[in-house]
Amino acid sequence: MSYSEFSLAKTKREFGLTTLEKRDIFAAVPELAASHLLTETLNYNLPIALGSNSEKARSELIIAPILVDLRRQLHEQISLFSGIDFSVDDTKGLNGTCDFIITKSPEILIVTAPVITIVEAKKENINAGFGQCAAEMVAAQIFNEQTATEIKTIYGAVTTGSIWQFLKLEEQTLSIDLSEYYLKEVNKILGILASGISQGNQQKD
Repeated sequence: MSYSEFSLAKTKREFGLTTLEKRDIFAAVPELAASHLLTETLNYNLPIALGSNSEKARSELIIAPILVDLRRQLHEQISLFSGIDFSVDDTKGLNGTCDFIITKSPEILIVTAPVITIVEAKKENINAGFGQCAAEMVAAQIFNEQTATEIKTIYGAVTTGSIWQFLKLEEQTLSIDLSEYYLKEVNKILGILASGISQGNQQKD
């Protein structure tokens, strides 16, 4: 079994999660203005990505530039990993490849705790990606615990590139924001992604 085999119902059942589903969970989060470079890149890339309309094109031409801009604006406080193996616990099915992982670590060669955010790319049907993203968020929680890194909240996003929805995992509670954020709201998308980075990065005694 791997992350891709997890539905939301299966993830809840396997890991004893309680879900909280409501709109505007991240409504109060301040925006982070996109750089001119990101704006120009998206304006150029968008027709190509939408024309191809593959998950890979959307990942490379829309999602990745947004995440790279986030890293740049946060002055390399974070590292970004794309399409990397993130096998944490084979016995629980927490293995496979994650589309994007954001860590609050300067290391770029290997995934180093703490893992803050998981971003899952989908060509369409965002709801179908919630279970997979949630399983990857549980894996991030376990990964951080294994390295004695205390992070209260793991954030997640499921996105087509054009539409984004966000999740957060705190202990056993998975909150799913039913609000959809569109690419024209890229400043809000960046703000939500940045909001998780301010968490403390403290080691347990």
